[in-house]
Amino acid sequence: MDEEGQVGTDNIVTEYNTYEDFLDSQITQLDLFYLEDEELARQLVELGYRGSGEILKREEFEARKATAEASKLNKRSQEKQLKSSGKEIKEPFLKALANREDANRSGKMTTIVFIRDKNPRGQEISGYIDYSHRLKVDDFEPYFSGRRRLLPRPSDLSFYNWETQKSSSNATTNYQVIAENVSGLLFKNTRDRKIVNVDPKAASPGDNTTRTVIPTQKYQQIVLYDHITRRKT
Repeated sequence: MDEEGQVGTDNIVTEYNTYEDFLDSQITQLDLFYLEDEELARQLVELGYRGSGEILKREEFEARKATAEASKLNKRSQEKQLKSSGKEIKEPFLKALANREDANRSGKMTTIVFIRDKNPRGQEISGYIDYSHRLKVDDFEPYFSGRRRLLPRPSDLSFYNWETQKSSSNATTNYQVIAENVSGLLFKNTRDRKIVNVDPKAASPGDNTTRTVIPTQKYQQIVLYDHITRRKT
């Protein structure tokens, strides 16, 4: 079947719910008048003796119908998986996260999020979050809905409480933490082994990495480090 015929067949299976509905669309009132039997008319259409449209066998219709339904379910599943999908997001930080959600879920990008703000106790905290990792272990629907605020945790890549002076660092599936370094805090991507330098005074944040400051009224400071992951060859 050529490409034009393929498109025509796909249109048929999406337009009609059942094969019988398709057959009925090919039967005219004149056919019913002379045949006086709807089932016979359907059989003649299926055999190609009646009907003004394309001949399509039952097996092919049902196979293409199943493929179309599977594709529709897959699309719905992908849309459902993106927690930012269908939401009108205006806040700059949440909008930036939403724009990066799909790439971080698929592994095309691993974004490191730096946040400096106050926790619910009024204590100033800061930290680096592996956004891709958090998406896997945390439900982001409340964040994108504005019901919760995204803040660093002691379990993130790096965390510091400026009042209690409590600090912690943790490796994730995407990054290793290099804390003892003359250049300051560094993160090594576990996939391509590239270094992400989060020092704001550094000439570059590293290969395949971009640094973006997000202006927002909701936090004291937000910086995103977008690392495009490439497998080492």
